[in-house]
Amino acid sequence: MEYKNTRAKRDTITRDLRKFENGTDNIFETIVVLAKRANQIGTDIKEELNSKLAEFATSSDNLEEIFENREQIEISKFYEALPKPVAIAVEEYLNDKIYFRNPSKEGVEAEEETA
Repeated sequence: MEYKNTRAKRDTITRDLRKFENGTDNIFETIVVLAKRANQIGTDIKEELNSKLAEFATSSDNLEEIFENREQIEISKFYEALPKPVAIAVEEYLNDKIYFRNPSKEGVEAEEETA
């Protein structure tokens, strides 16, 4: 997954809002694009983490059989150290790696061309 090798910052940084208006000419549309992409990234990461942790699941709930598993802890720490999905989405947007379109604007442009 490309999220592991992302160059997104793990801490909060101040951004210039004018850089976010380049693709949509509207900051609110840009925020919607970023939110939807962050949801996609978050879902992908969660599914991947759950599939890796499912290998360690036991079928019995016996307290004596539950013990610390170093591999499970390392996997969890790795995913905790990843940048937040919003930071990854912002980095992708600023590097023009997100494709987005607005169907309502495409309909208006098509009507203007035929008129």
